[in-house]
Amino acid sequence: MNALDRFHIDIFKLSNSTHTYEFEFNDKFFAEIENSIVEKGAGNIHITLEKNESFIKMTIKITGKIELTCDRSLDLFDFPLNVDKEIIFKYGEEEIELDDNIVMITRDTQRLNLAQYIYEFIGLEIPMKKLHPRFDNESEEDEMVYTDEVKDNEDDSETTDPRWEALKKLK
Repeated sequence: MNALDRFHIDIFKLSNSTHTYEFEFNDKFFAEIENSIVEKGAGNIHITLEKNESFIKMTIKITGKIELTCDRSLDLFDFPLNVDKEIIFKYGEEEIELDDNIVMITRDTQRLNLAQYIYEFIGLEIPMKKLHPRFDNESEEDEMVYTDEVKDNEDDSETTDPRWEALKKLK
């Protein structure tokens, strides 16, 4: 049995109401995903399905941690996860992804495999710059600093160009 099979939800027989599901993920979950950028992690997944006649609204809440490699020191560290996403499955003629959060499914669709959606939501939480928490208090190297320095050499009593004096008289 595949470790991802437990993330299948049979939607065909569900009544038009709210349904909740609880899952856990661990290292086996990431091992089953091809070319996974995450190898280790653990956490809980809370899924709420609101089914009605025209669509299914799914809310996914993921909490836990994943193991990342620091870009600066190459040390491993635990990155906390706190994901709260929503997907709408609309009924239509064909199965196609219309938007990042809207997926069209046919009325004959028996079940949904949520493993790929869960993996994508976890992957979207990974920061572009993965820094170990011990580097959080250091100032950023690429931080832009603005200073408004006044030059000491400037004379406060500047002489005005006589052409400007003539223009000021025209007021």
